Amino acid sequence: MRRAVKAALLQLHSIVGLVLGLVLMLIGVTGAMMSFEDEILAGLNAGVMHVEPRSAPRLAPDELIARVHATSPGPIASLTLAHDPAAAARIRFARNEDRSRPSSLYVDPYDGHVLGHPVGEDFFWTVQRLHRWLLLSGDGKGYGRPITGIVAIGLIAMLISGLVLRWPHRPGSLKVWLKPHLQLHGRGLYRSLHSVVGTWVMLIYLVIVLSGLWWSFDWYRSGATWLFARSPAGSEPMKAKAQGGKARAERGEAVTAQLHLDRVWATFVQDRGDNFASARLTLPSGGEPTVRIRSWLTEAADGRRDEFRIDAATGAIVSRELYADKTTGERMLSRMFDIHRGAVLGWPGRLLFMLAALSMPLFGVTGLLLYLSRRRHQRMTQAAMGRLVPGE
Repeated sequence: MRRAVKAALLQLHSIVGLVLGLVLMLIGVTGAMMSFEDEILAGLNAGVMHVEPRSAPRLAPDELIARVHATSPGPIASLTLAHDPAAAARIRFARNEDRSRPSSLYVDPYDGHVLGHPVGEDFFWTVQRLHRWLLLSGDGKGYGRPITGIVAIGLIAMLISGLVLRWPHRPGSLKVWLKPHLQLHGRGLYRSLHSVVGTWVMLIYLVIVLSGLWWSFDWYRSGATWLFARSPAGSEPMKAKAQGGKARAERGEAVTAQLHLDRVWATFVQDRGDNFASARLTLPSGGEPTVRIRSWLTEAADGRRDEFRIDAATGAIVSRELYADKTTGERMLSRMFDIHRGAVLGWPGRLLFMLAALSMPLFGVTGLLLYLSRRRHQRMTQAAMGRLVPGE
């Protein structure tokens, strides 16, 4: 019975690996490429992301946007302001009619002088679309999103079946679990690398998959929110943005013209004071004048942030979600992206998760070599059995 179960699991493991292997390798490599995206972009664009601090006051949001519109017309999606006096303001524009995303624009917060577009941002955006949606049309609303989710579920099946298949006779020996036999050659070496390195990264892959499903399926996100949040209020989806096209752009420009971001910013600063590193004001694309503000508590790119919704007409706070008030489960949900890439452990965690993601091609190659070797062995065995004379 044990032999039959292992044979069935080996068949399942092989089939799933052969079907999903190429996509898994692609997702792993692209994920590793984005592990230190922020640091890479900061190094490439130091000249446009930073300014010389001055004693003069920085421009108010309305004046800053007005000066940007004078040189770069187009509907603005968000404005990011930093507490650091040496940080430039960042402008992000609304998507084009073809759903493509224009490059960000950095602006001197003291005089509104345009510093330029960041180098490398379009490249990493393409890598992200490849990682999350396989570059399929529709991005998050197309077929790429559920496909990557199904691939992630397939990886869970491979992790479980792989663990059962390699369960040793001495499970209490760390040496058996963790030491590869590099002195072997051919099939023995492939099996050792495949199983031992797989043991090293198994828990990391499980964390990556379980957190990655957060963006793949709405039912998974709703279930996680129901399980870990205190109330379903935090799981309410944002109102759908108006779809691309000329009408969307016209609505966006009209709403922007009616907004009083100075009033919104004054309310936010009065509430938070200096207790933020950067804040992103996301302008509404519909007809309601509610501005969403996400304020990060540290300069590190992590999920520790507060979130506000402020009525631009009155300056009243519509809703407030403070990171300090969240339960442990709610904090985990708010930092799902950091869990996904290992950032909750700092840069060592991101490095560890990056190396684990980069090892995905190793499993694809060694798994394929093991499959071909097994098929060749089966053909040789069948040929030898066919040459036997009955009765001998």
